[in-house]
Amino acid sequence: MTTTISPAGPQHSAPRLPAAGERVFTLPLEHGPLAPATARHTAQPVLESWELDEEKVYDLLLVISELVTNTVVHALPPVVLHLHTTAGTTGRVLVHVSDGGPQPATTAAVGWAAQRPADEHGRGENIITTLADRVGTTTGPGCGTEGLIDHWAALDAA
Repeated sequence: MTTTISPAGPQHSAPRLPAAGERVFTLPLEHGPLAPATARHTAQPVLESWELDEEKVYDLLLVISELVTNTVVHALPPVVLHLHTTAGTTGRVLVHVSDGGPQPATTAAVGWAAQRPADEHGRGENIITTLADRVGTTTGPGCGTEGLIDHWAALDAA
């Protein structure tokens, strides 16, 4: 297993079976332009049910949207969103988006995202690293969904 992380924190492992008091949500998504919106609209009531404040839910939805968008633009299917937290409003919320690995160079610049204006690209990673306490990528055995690449971000729940 290979894990890369932001310099601000220790190594983080991929999603696992929840222990007592933990909450987990998993959502397979279509690999296409509607995936980010589907992820946001489906995750919002889940995050709200976890008793997170409105500002934290907004930040998490933005991170979810950016991670899913990056996956749809740059990676092969499938796309699977994972959310994980401990009970209550303390601790961390982990956002994981699993994918099938990088798109071949011949197809990476083709499709709906490539048709968007240049000024609509290139901010996602900065948004994620600004909002998250830690970010990383996990590959290989032990990844959130076996055989896939897992991109994750950890945010404080409070």
